[in-house]
Amino acid sequence: MPDFARLDAFLDETDIEGYLIDADSTDSDQYYLSGFDAPDPFVTLYDGETHLLFPRSLEFGRAKRESRAETVERYVDFDHAELVEEHGPEAAVSNVLARFLDSYGVDSVAVPARFPLRTADGLRAQGVDVTPDTDGAVTEIRATKTDEEIEHVRAAQKANEAAMRAAEDLLADAVVGENGDLEHDGAVLTSERVKEEIEVTLLRNGCSLDETIVACGADAADPHDRGSGPLNAGEPIIVDIFPRDKTTKYHADMTRTFCKGEPGETVREWYDLTERAKTAAFDALEPGATGEDVHDVVCDVYEAAGLPTLRSDDRAETGFIHSTGHGVGLDVHELPQLSPSGGELEPGHVVTIEPGLYDPDVGGIRIEDIAVVTEDGYENLTEYEQRLVV
Repeated sequence: MPDFARLDAFLDETDIEGYLIDADSTDSDQYYLSGFDAPDPFVTLYDGETHLLFPRSLEFGRAKRESRAETVERYVDFDHAELVEEHGPEAAVSNVLARFLDSYGVDSVAVPARFPLRTADGLRAQGVDVTPDTDGAVTEIRATKTDEEIEHVRAAQKANEAAMRAAEDLLADAVVGENGDLEHDGAVLTSERVKEEIEVTLLRNGCSLDETIVACGADAADPHDRGSGPLNAGEPIIVDIFPRDKTTKYHADMTRTFCKGEPGETVREWYDLTERAKTAAFDALEPGATGEDVHDVVCDVYEAAGLPTLRSDDRAETGFIHSTGHGVGLDVHELPQLSPSGGELEPGHVVTIEPGLYDPDVGGIRIEDIAVVTEDGYENLTEYEQRLVV
């Protein structure tokens, strides 16, 4: 059960009576606040307690059984049909929402910065004060994980490591063809084939993902290029897997860079340097440090080696061209940030450490672990070894 003390404090400080979300459960703030998984939009009101409102009866019974809300109601409970006859379909919804809020004595609400404009305008027309929460109070709260949430991430990471093992085994078992392509079972080994193995392994371990990264050579020089086509010997292959547990909905995230065959001198140097940068970042990871502090030590390592970073050149297109890491939870990218704008870290923050170097003439190198900040430092949730040559 999440601790909503910070949300209570936010409402007290802003003198707002409730927090309102209108979204389906793919919106992580909605899922977190409501504790309910539904594919269609519904309304959650938090006023010290959690109240759910559904347009139809379809999810009503399941929400009463599965959600952690104190109350679960439907439009019909607020005379929706009569309001449609009197005001028309769109205005009827605004009237229902206003009646719903009024039933809990709420006439002012904070809403996420990304909130349906029609809903906000409709409520304002009914005399409800609607204030955008541009700081993202619920998103901020989600950044600090409970012990249960940390275990959810840990379980997703175990599945992630099984998938990474399957990918590495494919690469290790491959042979080098006459033209330098990798071959497996008599066929050219492609990015798509490795991704397939990753996805099948994740499904067998209770996880899924929309996309993953298996990028070789110049493709790997773009940090978010998913990769495609044949994989080549002697070139770095970035494998970045970020699955979501199908039951808990929590993510994990991990990257390894592999090379089948003999890597070039620059690739080896960059890999060793990235290992050093990752170690430096973990040495700086502790409560009270900021995300900026952690990011800076990675930049220090790379810049000392004469390589560009966005800190030394904000127009850099090669070198270290992204932040050091990010939070992971219901979203694969969430707070906190290990970046120039990263704030203070605290126990319960789950973050990635993922330094990397990129240049189309060399390829890309990235190594990423996932860890949780603890009272006296951190716990690395990643057990998978790191090595370049397979």
